[in-house]
Amino acid sequence: MKQGFFTAILIVVTYAVSLGFYVWMGTTPPESMFHAVWKGGPIVSVLMALILMVIAYIVERIVALNKASGQGSITEFVQSLKQDVDSGSIDQAISRCDGHQSSLSAVLRAVLDRYKMLAVHNMTDREKRISEMQKAVEEATLMEMPLLEKNLVAISTIASISTMVGLLGTTLGMIRAFAAMATSGAPDAVQLSLGISEALFNTALGILGGIMGIVTYNVFTNKVDRFSYQIDEAAFYIIQTLGSSKS
Repeated sequence: MKQGFFTAILIVVTYAVSLGFYVWMGTTPPESMFHAVWKGGPIVSVLMALILMVIAYIVERIVALNKASGQGSITEFVQSLKQDVDSGSIDQAISRCDGHQSSLSAVLRAVLDRYKMLAVHNMTDREKRISEMQKAVEEATLMEMPLLEKNLVAISTIASISTMVGLLGTTLGMIRAFAAMATSGAPDAVQLSLGISEALFNTALGILGGIMGIVTYNVFTNKVDRFSYQIDEAAFYIIQTLGSSKS
């Protein structure tokens, strides 16, 4: 619900800003670059809105993934946590997880909580303990991954839409250009140039939006994959260590 509301607000705000900027470009001097872009037609405002949406999602993902990284170095956190687990200081390890405030620490805290619960129930079977802690990792990971992958589908979708909208603007521009040639005995140079200009500006903005979306999607997807690898690696070590210890 919150995600849908955020997306709806973002669409309204970005298009309002883009439309206002598009109208302003129409008031600039004819020889200016802004006026030339304005000649690209109303599709330009849609393309600018899509580009602004990508920028907004980039900022949101940077903030969210930095928060998911937690406070301080992940390597130092994992090393300190390993020392706590090796020494049997489970409560201290849990406190360290609470202090780090990252996706990794949330998953590892779930493992430690499950271990403490198994200890209370005097479960001594090593295989069962490991199985239960692995379930805790899976459950916690299922909770964290949607937060890490949030808005990535939206970015990928915008990349595709931007390209298609740019193609639409290009098509409309070419229609104008050929219509100028068809409706007069001699080609109307002004209308012909306007049509070609509209086509080229829409093509350029559509490609720009597509490139931004694709590059952003790949960068953030790789970052999420690294998070997933770190979680799996750290969880495996701690589960093996806790599974070998005595309750």
